[in-house]
Amino acid sequence: MSRNPEHWGQTGLESLFHRKMSRRTLGKGALATGAGAFAAPALYTSFNPTAVKAAQRALAQTQDSATAAVEAAKQFSGITLNVVWEDGLQLEDPSKFSGPMFEELTGIKINPVGKPFPEIFPSQVAEHIGETGAYDVLTLAPSWTADFVTQGMLEPLDPFITQYGNPEDLDDYHPLYRGLMNYNDNIYALFDDGDVIILYYRTDLFSDPANQDAFKAQYGFDLAPPTDWDQYDAIQAFFTEQGGGNTWGGASQRAAGQVYGWFGEEFRNRGGRFFDQESMDATLNSEAGVTTLNAMLERNKTMPPGVETWGFMEVLTAWMGGQLAMVGGTWPPYGRWSEGTTAEQLNWVPETQVAGKTGYSIMPMGHGLHNAGFSLGVSSNSANKEAAYLFIQWMTSPSISLERVMLPYALRDPYRLSHFASEEYRSRWATAGEYLDVLKAAADVALLDIVMPGSAEYHTAIDQAVTAAQGGTAVEDALATGDSAMNEITDRIGRDAQRTAYEAFQTMQGSYYE
Repeated sequence: MSRNPEHWGQTGLESLFHRKMSRRTLGKGALATGAGAFAAPALYTSFNPTAVKAAQRALAQTQDSATAAVEAAKQFSGITLNVVWEDGLQLEDPSKFSGPMFEELTGIKINPVGKPFPEIFPSQVAEHIGETGAYDVLTLAPSWTADFVTQGMLEPLDPFITQYGNPEDLDDYHPLYRGLMNYNDNIYALFDDGDVIILYYRTDLFSDPANQDAFKAQYGFDLAPPTDWDQYDAIQAFFTEQGGGNTWGGASQRAAGQVYGWFGEEFRNRGGRFFDQESMDATLNSEAGVTTLNAMLERNKTMPPGVETWGFMEVLTAWMGGQLAMVGGTWPPYGRWSEGTTAEQLNWVPETQVAGKTGYSIMPMGHGLHNAGFSLGVSSNSANKEAAYLFIQWMTSPSISLERVMLPYALRDPYRLSHFASEEYRSRWATAGEYLDVLKAAADVALLDIVMPGSAEYHTAIDQAVTAAQGGTAVEDALATGDSAMNEITDRIGRDAQRTAYEAFQTMQGSYYE
């Protein structure tokens, strides 16, 4: 997940899929003709027999998919794999850690191609339309899977897993993330980033007897991590009043390009649905939508001034500096960085004032969001499909992925059951076990980003509606405009096709909770 505010968001313009139709895309069932036009591609069968034997021999001896990938990949020594990755801090992993290690083990050079977050989606689409073969490994937010699969950009991975993988690796994925790898009953990418949103709070402030007594006297219930947004609002208001303009009860990300997730989470916890099942009309401007957006605007009033422009870094800076009693939900790196870091790549992170004072909780109302994250897939245009697959099998294997999610600078977060249970990870700091337990518990009940064709554009429409309301537009008007924008996207892709895609989304764990 991009944690740089400049790396967020989509333009809201029609995506390349819908603007540019080539002979190739027409032949593959373009989104403009509807997701229902999708036909499953032919499965890869041209496996290198020596590589397959090497992998299966290694699996028989070790049951380790990382070792199997390395032994098979040696048969492709000397080639270069072009791997799309998010630019900035994320790029440190394949550039400085996993890429050099894989080259040393296999002789395959990894060339990470860094892209700012807004360019990752369109640049890979453009490559596919142009049939350049420039990329071997694609990187995608799971919510883009429907777009990428429908356009034939991703190679189905089931045959590769059968030849090279350990089936038990699939069982080791947390069920939420395991589900995000599937589309139309095929695996198209291996999940690689457990970006579940949780709440952070100051244990020293919450456990202080004076604070507990004063809060109970004022609000009538105990000071504890909030279980609903009414409790959260009371706690935030209490500590903001105590802070006298120097510290605040909490802050949440409200910047354009980021706020859609915070709305979408609370909206669904309040019973909201993105679309009417029959008509496929968008339903942001509903009782749940109006209640949610009004609550968010009111909540902003007890956050730091100017919070409407705050993103990941602004909230992080205030939290690390001890100016906040809570963070109203954000990504897992806060938990690690709160305890301090000496990594050279993180010299821009403010020095922590909250080490040993940080608690973790599932979001109010019980269902946080799995927001963005990344999966890794094999480009259907790659000339090195087996080697590309072996690289991502190695990267996401239980042993190598554990090393990567523990790197302080890699921004990859736990997603395997073995990550949450790892004694090595749980010993990293005094409350690391609690942190991992909350991340797992949050994943058990997490809500998903929209996963259907046009997802990036739908998210932008939601984001723009919330941003407009923060700028002064009446709540109902802002949500009505958001509905209109979403309806235009649906009409362009095709209502019947989107109805089918929406039905599929609703079968996924985490689309909604009753």
